[in-house]
Amino acid sequence: MTFTVAIVGRPNVGKSTLFNRLIGRKLAIVHDQPGITRDRRDGDASLLGLDFRVVDTAGFEDETDDSIEARMRRQTDRAVADADVALLLIDARAGVTPLDRHFADHLRRQRTPVILVANKCEGKAGAPGLYECYALGLGEPVPVSAEHGEGLLELFEALLPHARKAGVRFADEIEEEERLAAEEAAARGETEAATEGEGDEVIDPAPEPGRPLTMVIVGRPNVGKSTLINQLLGEERMLTGPEAGLTRDAIGVEWTHQGRAMKLVDTAGLRRKAQIHDAVEKLSVGNTLESIRRAEVVVLVMDAAQILDKQDLTILRLIVEEGRAVVIAINKWDTVDQPQQALGRLRDRLETSAPQIKGVRTVTLSALTGRGLDRLMDAVIESWTVWNRRVPTARLNRWLAEMLDRHPPPALPGGRRYKIRYMTQIKGRPPTFALFATRPDELPESYQRYLVNGLRDAFDLQGVPIRLYVRGGRNPYAED
Repeated sequence: MTFTVAIVGRPNVGKSTLFNRLIGRKLAIVHDQPGITRDRRDGDASLLGLDFRVVDTAGFEDETDDSIEARMRRQTDRAVADADVALLLIDARAGVTPLDRHFADHLRRQRTPVILVANKCEGKAGAPGLYECYALGLGEPVPVSAEHGEGLLELFEALLPHARKAGVRFADEIEEEERLAAEEAAARGETEAATEGEGDEVIDPAPEPGRPLTMVIVGRPNVGKSTLINQLLGEERMLTGPEAGLTRDAIGVEWTHQGRAMKLVDTAGLRRKAQIHDAVEKLSVGNTLESIRRAEVVVLVMDAAQILDKQDLTILRLIVEEGRAVVIAINKWDTVDQPQQALGRLRDRLETSAPQIKGVRTVTLSALTGRGLDRLMDAVIESWTVWNRRVPTARLNRWLAEMLDRHPPPALPGGRRYKIRYMTQIKGRPPTFALFATRPDELPESYQRYLVNGLRDAFDLQGVPIRLYVRGGRNPYAED
C-alpha cells in the first residue's frame, strides 16, 4: 500500500530542499528566487526504514482567478486532497507570516491530516519562529533543517502514526513475510517448478515486470508538452496555459498504458543557448538534459507551424548523441492547411539533416483534442522495442559475409585487401556493434555508413541510433 506525503507551504520556505533530502538526491530545482516550483513533483522517499511517496508542490498563493498563481494553487490543493498526510512547512527564521496563518486555516478545513514543520531551525536563529508556530493551532511543530538534514528522526516519529493508520508495513516486515512464504513454497516443491520453462535470450525482449518505460517529452517552449501529458493522463496533472516557459522542473508521473507501466516526464522548453540569461532557466535546461540522459524513449514535440526548425534539429541531435530512442510528434496538426506538403517538407529535412536516425517514427496529433495519441503510444512502444533489439552473432556474421561479397571494402595503399574478420553486437539500448578487422583505423567512414545502413535495413533497426565500433584483434570464433 502506497503512503503519500505532500509538502506544502508558502513560497521559498524550503519545500524543494526537504523533498530532495527525503528522496536522497537533488531532483527538484532549488533557488533563492521564490516560485521556482510550479507543478507537482513526486518521488520515492525513505526515512529510517519508512518508505513512502513524497510530493513537492508549488508555493501556496492566495489567488482564485485564472492566473498562473491560481492554477498553481489548484495543483497544490489537488496534491493535498490525494495525500495521506500534508507537511505544512514554515520558515522558522522568518517567523509565522499572515500568509502562513491564512493557509494553516485553509488546511485545517481539509480532510487530509496536517503536520506542522518548522524549517531552517539549525542554530538559534529559528527558535523564536518555532515558538510562534504553536499559535497556528496545528499541534506541536517539528523542528528540522532540510538543508543540513537535522530533525529527521522527529519527522519520522510524527509521520509514523499516519503511516500505520494507512496500513504501511516496514521493509523488514515485508522481507520476513516473503521469507516465510518462500520457505512454505520450497516445502511444497514449488520453488523448482517456478524456474521451469525459462527460454533462451530473445531478439525483442519483453518489458521487465515492475520496471516502467521512461518516456520523456521535450521540445521548444510552448509547443504543447504539458498539454500532451495531461491528455494522456486524462487529468490536469501539469500546469498549462498560453504563457511560454510555465514548466521549470522535469516532472515525472507514473502511468499505465494498456497494462504496461510507464513513467511520463514533462520537461522545460529548450531555447537556443544564446537566448538563455536567467539563472533559473539555466537550471531548468540542465534538468531537462539530465532527463534526456535517463530516458528510454524521447518524444520530441514540435509545433505544426514551425516543423523542424534549427532549434528542433539541435534538440534532435542531442537526443541521438545520448543514444536514446526518439519519436517525433507534430502537435496542433488540426491547424495545418496543406498536410501532405508539410509532411513532405519534414521527410526531406529529416533525410538531409538527421540521416543517423533514418526511418524515425513521426506522428501527427492534437494534444488539445487527443487526436493521434493512440498512434503516438504505438510509435513509442515500437521505438522502445527496436532500441532494445539484439541480433544473434551467427545470424549477424552470415549477413556480414553477404555484405562483403556484395561490396568488398576498398583496397589499402599498395593494393592490399582490407580484411574484416567478424562482427558481434556488444549491447543494446541503443544497438551497438563491434566490427573486428585488420588496421581498424583505416576503414573509411563511407564503408562504415554502408554497414550501418545495411544493419538498419536487414534487422529493421529503423529510427534509432546505431553505434558501430571498429576494433582490431583475432576472431575468437575461428578455429586454430
